[in-house]
Amino acid sequence: MAKNNKRYSIEEKQRLIKRMLPPENCSVTKLSNETGVHKSTLSTWKTKALKGQPARECGRPKDTLSSREKFMIVMETYTLSEIELSKYCREHGLYVEDVKKWRSSCMEANTTKKTNTANAVELKTELVEEKKKSKELEKELRRKDKALAETAALLVLRKKLDAIFGENEEG
Repeated sequence: MAKNNKRYSIEEKQRLIKRMLPPENCSVTKLSNETGVHKSTLSTWKTKALKGQPARECGRPKDTLSSREKFMIVMETYTLSEIELSKYCREHGLYVEDVKKWRSSCMEANTTKKTNTANAVELKTELVEEKKKSKELEKELRRKDKALAETAALLVLRKKLDAIFGENEEG
């Protein structure tokens, strides 16, 4: 028996669910024959609709799982065979591809730690050099500020002297 991996949009699910509920009350078999959607899929949608559960897009849980929960799922499923993993995912409303992505993310997190450490050391030495350069620039700036202040003071004194004694008349 071939497995149908077709995914349906929320709008499509809602449209089909609406047809199965009153006032139309279309039978699951009739709707399945019309649309090509499997009877069990339609029955599941109808049951959930009657229980008041909203139709989810493509059956995927919205990003409701925290990183911790994803990690715990990876831990639970790590030793499972492909068939056992598929069964686990069906029972918990997950997709095998998602669990495999989470697993690889967990594994990469540990391998990239080594390269992150090397990068951290490199960044730290670069930071020390930049701080040293910054201190030198601040020192030079203070020196130039003092020189500018001294020059300004000399100019003010020069103007006051010229005002008191009159301007130098040469010539």
